[in-house]
Amino acid sequence: MNKILIILIIIFFAGCEDSVKSNKRVPVARVGDAILYYDQIPSPFQSSADEPDSTGLVQNYINKWAKRELLLKKAAENLLPEIKNEIEGQIDETRKNLFIHHYQRQMILEKMDTLITENEMETYYISNENSFPLSSNIVKVLFIKLPVETPDLFKIRSLARSDKQSDLQELERICYQFAEKFDDFNEKWITMDKLSLELHHDFENQDNFLKWNNYFEKTDAGSTYLVSIRDYRLRSSIAPYDYVREDIKRIIWNNRRIVFIQALENGIYNEALRENSFKIY
Repeated sequence: MNKILIILIIIFFAGCEDSVKSNKRVPVARVGDAILYYDQIPSPFQSSADEPDSTGLVQNYINKWAKRELLLKKAAENLLPEIKNEIEGQIDETRKNLFIHHYQRQMILEKMDTLITENEMETYYISNENSFPLSSNIVKVLFIKLPVETPDLFKIRSLARSDKQSDLQELERICYQFAEKFDDFNEKWITMDKLSLELHHDFENQDNFLKWNNYFEKTDAGSTYLVSIRDYRLRSSIAPYDYVREDIKRIIWNNRRIVFIQALENGIYNEALRENSFKIY
């Protein structure tokens, strides 16, 4: 451990209160004009600096910082002028883009109407439904996973196939007691690929299966799986509204954002013309 570093750390903790009062920073390393101050060292290293066998972590951080600064210094001294100019141009462009991005974001948060109504989304869906073809088969299912030794399996099968609310309540009560998993996926659409993963089963022809089946059962070494298919849509057909609802919300918001930013830019441009702060020579 560098003795100077140890002394600096001791001085830091011993004089921490005085340093805070006088608002002075404690330097721990220097490379040329670059100085590393103790408060720039990440807090996990700071908090362990006074613990036994932990000062090596601080030394390691300082060494990494020094190597990077030395490499940066060497690069700045030896890069070709045209490369330096290119880098400066990229830095300037990045700086401008960051200022513009954060200003646009601030204006969006302060000024843009972000409320998107259900009616607006439904209207967009009706007008653009051909833009939402399904790329996968999707289903609404009731999924049950039970231990193979579950009693009254015949009754559970019957209840799972039923559409009666009373039967579903009875099924839920039984599954709460015995099932390893009982899920309707919040009554949302899921892809058949996701269902296959849940079942550890590959459907060779999903289209035909869905056309001719509304129930599926599988048993492996430890579990029995029951799947009641409530509804389905085949790939390439139009996606149902509730499946693409969040996509539509994002589309409307993004379209609104584009219009808002264009209006913001045009407003600033026209204001500059009126005030003669922008001229074309």
